[in-house]
Amino acid sequence: MEPYVVAIIVIAVIVFVLLIVFISSIRIIRQTEKAVVERLGKYLKTWDTGIHMLVPFVDRVAHKVSMKEQVHDFPPQPVITKDNVTMQIDTIVFFQVTDPKLYAYGVENPIGAIENLSSTTLRNIIGELDLDATLTSRDIINAKMRSILDEATDPWGIKVNRVEVKNILPPKDIREAMERQMRAEREKREKILLAEGQRQSAILIAEGEKESMILNAEASKQAKIKAAEAEAESIRKVKEAEAEGIKMVREAEAKGLEMLKGAEVDEKVLALKSYETLSKVSEGQATKLIVPTDLTKVTSLASVIKETIKEDK
Repeated sequence: MEPYVVAIIVIAVIVFVLLIVFISSIRIIRQTEKAVVERLGKYLKTWDTGIHMLVPFVDRVAHKVSMKEQVHDFPPQPVITKDNVTMQIDTIVFFQVTDPKLYAYGVENPIGAIENLSSTTLRNIIGELDLDATLTSRDIINAKMRSILDEATDPWGIKVNRVEVKNILPPKDIREAMERQMRAEREKREKILLAEGQRQSAILIAEGEKESMILNAEASKQAKIKAAEAEAESIRKVKEAEAEGIKMVREAEAKGLEMLKGAEVDEKVLALKSYETLSKVSEGQATKLIVPTDLTKVTSLASVIKETIKEDK
């Protein structure tokens, strides 16, 4: 083989190897990630998101750290309360890496460290509480654990955002006693509610009867008032009618007196005319006489004639 051919092959191999080394030295850091880079075993820098180049055979990416918030559900831990009741409690820890360098070099196995720390912290907190306080103080337990864990994990580049007590499982006999107590409490509340309902029902019925009596009394009062007003109106109408009748009677009497006065005048005139006629009849030869139907008038006429004859004689 010709020497120049061998040289070409060697150069091609070298170029190929250099290309492979170059390509293998390229690192792409994704979003929400950071990379801890070491040079010859010593911390060099922390890479952020983007494309980076390693120095071949010198630099290496020691750790890739997720910057997202992480959630870890730790298994139940046996804890003893202040009144010596053993129960199982499991917790959930929400945390986020704030410093990739501290997270990489601060502690070996950070997740295991957080689990052990949360376990011991939980035992210390529950040991200061009795059973009833443990069951009713979840918020207090969560706040204390978060504060203690956050402070303890600061040197590890971790921030604990939240801690939640997931389950609290007392012993079986305690659970049965609690169920009996809850059942008794529910029955008690049921009886109280029934008694309160009956009481409210009785009050409403009494109030309804009271309102009914008040309305009936008011209606009776209004009816009596209307009846009295109607009777008064009737009496007024009767009195007005009586007054009108009296007025009409008086007017009729007045008219009658006037008519009687007129009648007396007419009788005197008639009597005088009768006298004059009789006088003329006595002087003449007439053979017919008109006799009044009223005897009193005849008598009066006769007396008048007598008096006239005497005077003539």
